[in-house]
Amino acid sequence: MLANANIISCNFSSFTSSTLNDPKLRTSLQSQNLKPRISFLKTTLKFSAFLKPHNHTSSILEFQRKGLVQICHGNLINQDSEDPAVEKGDSLEGGVGGSGNGGEGWNWSTSILILVLWGALMYYVFNLTPNQTPSRDMYFLQKLLNLKGDDGFRMNEVLVSLWYIMGLWPLVYSMLLLPTGRSSKSKIPVWPFLILSCFGGAYALLPYFVLWKPPPPPVEETEIRRWPLNFLESKLTAGISLAAGLGIIVYAGLANWDDWKEFAQYFRESKFIHITSLDFTLLSAFAPFWVYNDMTARKWFDKGSWLLPLSAVPYLGPALYLVLRPSLTTMPISPNPTTSKSE
Repeated sequence: MLANANIISCNFSSFTSSTLNDPKLRTSLQSQNLKPRISFLKTTLKFSAFLKPHNHTSSILEFQRKGLVQICHGNLINQDSEDPAVEKGDSLEGGVGGSGNGGEGWNWSTSILILVLWGALMYYVFNLTPNQTPSRDMYFLQKLLNLKGDDGFRMNEVLVSLWYIMGLWPLVYSMLLLPTGRSSKSKIPVWPFLILSCFGGAYALLPYFVLWKPPPPPVEETEIRRWPLNFLESKLTAGISLAAGLGIIVYAGLANWDDWKEFAQYFRESKFIHITSLDFTLLSAFAPFWVYNDMTARKWFDKGSWLLPLSAVPYLGPALYLVLRPSLTTMPISPNPTTSKSE
């Protein structure tokens, strides 16, 4: 590779053109079989005062002769590099920015911890939660589902707010997990768990968190325009979910103190309300991670990192992020289905 290099300039004066024509020196240089000690560096070109900018690649050769280090700049004629470090650097540069590095560090130990958490929660839900008022729980459920008419009973405003905001959480998680929460290293789809979360909340999502293996697969260009991504990526959908959640929370906040004390009593006695409250807490606790995952996958962490602390605010933080996040078109997109299938 270096035998075909043309010497442009050197930082020593004794190496003149007449010296180059000396056959003895030429034979001596060829016999040394000089090889580069410094691999090519892909950095911004810096030119010395006696070199004009050019578009050719420069290599640095180190010649050591009589204790004097002499550096020469050369033009490469041979464009094929055999340096494994260069090839490795090229492959790394080509791989960076694939589908985002959201979820980096999510490994088997994290999955085991979540699996243990899910198992402990299931045991607690079925065996340890309070269940003092099963008949009242059924009555509350029928009232909230509008299966009972107006019988003069006034429902607790905090309980009503909790019920309705739990209906919005599956939409928020669908917008966070599709498509950036999908798994490219496993064949387990996310949509069945999202559908089950409409009935089971976080208890249905936790098994997917255990099985999730990032990064997300590439998104086809035609997929963005189809259901459900065109609905989940819509700013109108995000705005409505934020406005609805804000209204529900304000409604609960305006409830009088007696309603809050009554709700606390329900929490200690009712299995239905106890489990639902715990579900709301779990969804709020996991939301900041999925906001971070979606943010990094969309390459928006530098500009949107200020939203991460706000995502810890139950429901409103993630809903605000969904309104402000960039469009899905900023993600790496597979131009056609064959590209994604070949990968």
